Amino acid sequence: MLTVGATGNQNGTALFEGVTVLFLAQLLGVEPTLFQQLTVMFVCILGGIGTAGVRAGSLPVVAMICVMVGVNPESIGIIMGVDRFLDMCRITLNVSGDRVLATLVAKGEDDLPDPHPD
Repeated sequence: MLTVGATGNQNGTALFEGVTVLFLAQLLGVEPTLFQQLTVMFVCILGGIGTAGVRAGSLPVVAMICVMVGVNPESIGIIMGVDRFLDMCRITLNVSGDRVLATLVAKGEDDLPDPHPD
């Protein structure tokens, strides 16, 4: 179950993809419609589940979403200079989410050691 949770709970990746696409659209003067914005949100949620957990693994998904919205996918080069820092932030959010969920599951199953034994 751990491997499914680790790949299916990439909240940082999903947030990064959506924010990046909307940032690039705004930067290049593309105005996505409400339907396109909802599509970006939906695809980013799916992309967060299906993206490989490797460094810069979400950039191909960002390029695909950019094409869907009408943004030139080559504009990803704008964020490549800071992607290393953003990648560390994504990993922090992904790991934090995994730890919180693992703690909640463990508490529900009484698998945590008692911090105050009698």
